[in-house]
Amino acid sequence: MGDFSIRVMIADDHPVTGHGIAQALTGVPAIEVVGVVANSQVLVEKLDAVQCDVLVLDYVMPGDQYGDGQTLLTFLQRRYPHLRMVTVTMISAPDVFRALQKLGVTCILSKSDSMSHLVTAVHAAYTNGRYLSPTIVQLLESNDVRGKSELSAREAEIVRLFRAGYRVGEIAEQLHRSKKTVSAQKLAAMRKLGITRDADLIKYDGSLALSVKSDAATDD
Repeated sequence: MGDFSIRVMIADDHPVTGHGIAQALTGVPAIEVVGVVANSQVLVEKLDAVQCDVLVLDYVMPGDQYGDGQTLLTFLQRRYPHLRMVTVTMISAPDVFRALQKLGVTCILSKSDSMSHLVTAVHAAYTNGRYLSPTIVQLLESNDVRGKSELSAREAEIVRLFRAGYRVGEIAEQLHRSKKTVSAQKLAAMRKLGITRDADLIKYDGSLALSVKSDAATDD
């Protein structure tokens, strides 16, 4: 190892994926993998104990006290303001990608793309740059052509969690908001999407259409 290296932590609740990412980065000049974890609780413990420059984080990592998605990302940004992040995901929702960019996470990879994009993304994140893997770019460009409705970042996250099977009360608990607020934002998102039934929201294809605006005016 040379004098300079980018210290990378990997967090993915699927061990095969996490260790696959680690394998793809191991041996790359100027990159040092300092840990692989499977949940956000262990992630926080590791980040408190080990110096880390870039975190490669699975966007959906459920079942933990720190949550996942935007909740976890916002927490990590507050606790570790100098930590840079690369988000990897299997979801295909442009609204979520725009929400991530609003949060300042500008390196986003689809798990359907080649692992070869990881190295470029890690270097881009370390230098506060921007890198989107080909599938992410394609989904965003297709969305731009089709037209967009404006969901706030919080509305986009509520839609994602509702489609994942969480109830309004569970979403409120995970996002640390009131049930009234979550219910109102869910209804607002449904109006913007032209959806009137919960069943249709569950079937909603997030690749069809959305831009994301700031939540500053809509949050409690």
